[in-house]
Amino acid sequence: MKPRPWRDAVQGLAFLLPSLVILSLFTYYPVLNAAWLSLFRWRIMRGEPSFIGLANYGTLFESADFWQAIGNTIVFTVGSIPPGMALALFVALLLNRPLRGLPLFRAAFFIPTITSLVAVSVVWQWIYHPDVGLANAVLNALGLESVRWLNEPRSAMPALIILGIWRGLGYNVIIYLAGLQDIPAHLYEAARIDGANRWQLLRYITWPLLAPTSFFILIIAVINSFQSFTQVHVMTQGGPVGSTTVIVYYLYQQAFQQFNMGYGSAIAMVLFAIILVLTVIQFRLLGGKVQYQV
Repeated sequence: MKPRPWRDAVQGLAFLLPSLVILSLFTYYPVLNAAWLSLFRWRIMRGEPSFIGLANYGTLFESADFWQAIGNTIVFTVGSIPPGMALALFVALLLNRPLRGLPLFRAAFFIPTITSLVAVSVVWQWIYHPDVGLANAVLNALGLESVRWLNEPRSAMPALIILGIWRGLGYNVIIYLAGLQDIPAHLYEAARIDGANRWQLLRYITWPLLAPTSFFILIIAVINSFQSFTQVHVMTQGGPVGSTTVIVYYLYQQAFQQFNMGYGSAIAMVLFAIILVLTVIQFRLLGGKVQYQV
């Protein structure tokens, strides 16, 4: 029987069609619609949209609140990702051993990842309570003064960063464990025969071979950090005095509290561009240095 490329193409398209329809309805169309809406001045319940071109973007880049939100997002990203990745690698190295009850420990670290972020934020809001919170109880037990964690600009963002590190720890640990278990054991055996110590094993074998894993975690962590919203909305509402207003929360304020949908869409487009540029930069600067096992 002669091959029928057109028939194979039709069958392949039939399998892809349900996913393409879902992506088109819930991803591609909303993105394109937001890009178009960003060219309009539209306040819901205040008349029809009016075309203003790029005026929303001009107003956005001149807004001090927007740049404060960008700065807060960068602080959150830089403050949470490096220590979070380092802690996750440390925990993964500890769990990558033949210990009794190891599956229980792995599950315990992963539970926060699958727990509702709203519920987690409510619990941490109690932990940070200035009077009855666990955090201040620990500080007082150590002879230190209480901190008004979520009520002062200097401590609100660090409080959210600590929550972010804890929340993402389980996911990063699981990914690092997968990477560690993919490293051939004979490499460690050969290095030990040559007299390598634990630090040398980590530096010259473990860390280089975990580069693809670390690169993946970094890309996902940067994207997620720039999309942080729930913990801010539940715990601080962007305060105090805007010290925790990240870019997505600023978008929420403009679009869903002040009903300025055109301006909010412009913020969304700028956020999309920022994440895209950061991802491309990471691939250009780090992607070529990552060596994958064959």
